[in-house]
Amino acid sequence: MNIDFHYGIVYIVSRMAGMSGDQAAVVAHACQYVDDATTDGPLRFAGQQSFDRFASAHAMLDYRNVMQARDERVWAPFHFLPSGEGHTVEERLVCRPNSKPAQLLVRHVLNAHKASASDNDLHRLGVCLHTYVDTWAHQGFSGIMSDRNHVLELMGDFHPTVGHWLTELAGYVEHAGEVVEAKAINYLSKVGHGAALHYPDLPWVTWRYRNGLDETIDRNNLPDFVAAADMACKAVQAFLANEDQFEGQPGLDATNKAALTNLMAQNTNHDGDKRLAVIAAALAQSGVGGLKEPLPPYIAKGEGSWKYLATGITADDDTLYDAVDRPEWSETFEGSDYRKVHDAIKQHRHFVTEDLLLSFGLRLA
Repeated sequence: MNIDFHYGIVYIVSRMAGMSGDQAAVVAHACQYVDDATTDGPLRFAGQQSFDRFASAHAMLDYRNVMQARDERVWAPFHFLPSGEGHTVEERLVCRPNSKPAQLLVRHVLNAHKASASDNDLHRLGVCLHTYVDTWAHQGFSGIMSDRNHVLELMGDFHPTVGHWLTELAGYVEHAGEVVEAKAINYLSKVGHGAALHYPDLPWVTWRYRNGLDETIDRNNLPDFVAAADMACKAVQAFLANEDQFEGQPGLDATNKAALTNLMAQNTNHDGDKRLAVIAAALAQSGVGGLKEPLPPYIAKGEGSWKYLATGITADDDTLYDAVDRPEWSETFEGSDYRKVHDAIKQHRHFVTEDLLLSFGLRLA
C-alpha cells in the first residue's frame, strides 16, 4: 500500500473509530513513516550520547535487496509478514491477508497498551497497522528471495489497451520505464512484489500475474483494501476500549464503509501522493461518510518533519555528520514523536522476529 492508504485512509478510519484528530494524526503518521524510515544506525549527538535506529524500508532497487539477511530484517517484519501456513519454510514465509501471525501482532500491541500505557502506544499502533494492512496488499509475496516473487507475466485493467503488457509494451512510452524497472528487479532480486511494480498497492485495480512457479494468480484489490480498512478500524476501536480482542469490534458502519469504497474505487491516479491529495480534498470539502475536516499534513523528511522537530536536522542521511554538526541531546528529543516512532519500530521488529515468528517455527534475523 502507498501513502494514500497508510496515511490518508488510516487517518480517516482512526477518526471514524473514535480517535481525536491529534491521536489519529500520530497513528497515521507512524503508519506511513514505516515506508520512509530509511536511515539506519545511530543518531550521534554532540558529546558521547547516541540513539540507535533501525531502517524499516529501503527502495526495491537498493543493492541491499540482493542481500537476503538484510531483506529478512526489513521486508518480512514490516511489509510481508509471514503467514506461517504451508509445509515448507518457503511456503510458510508467504504473506497472507489477516493471517494468524498478523492477528497476534495486533493483539500484542493492544495487550501492551491495556497492561501498561506507554508514551509511544499510538506510534506502536501505527507501525503495527502498517504491517497488518499490508498483509492484504502483499498477499502471495514474501520478504525473502523466492520464485513466488518472480513475475513472468503481468496482466490487468490498469491500461485501457494493454493486456499482457510486460512482454508486449515495448512500444508504449508511458510505461517503458516501468517495464525496465520490473525486469531489473526480476533479475537482481526476487524479493517482495517489486517485479509486480505498484499494482498490489493500487486500491482500485483488478489484475493477474504469473509467478516463477508458473502459477497464475488473480487479484481484485478493492474488496481487499476495504477489508483492511474495516479491520484497522476494529483495531483502533479496541485500542480506545483498552481491549486486546479486536475482531469482535463493530468496525466501519455501512455509511462509512460505502464512502471509503467509493473514494478508493474512483481515486485512480497511479501516483500515491496525488491520490492522497484527492483524499485530502474530499475530506475537507465534501466529507467522507460522516467525517468532514482538514487532513493534517504529512512531512516525511526535512524541515517540519518529526526528525527536524526533534533534532533540527534536515538531511536525509545524518550518519556522516561531523562532530561539530551534531545536535545536542535534550529532554525535548526524549519527548519527541521521532524518538517514540523509532522506539516503536525497534519494539515491533524485536517482537516479530524474536517472539511471534519463532512461535511459528520461523527464525528470521
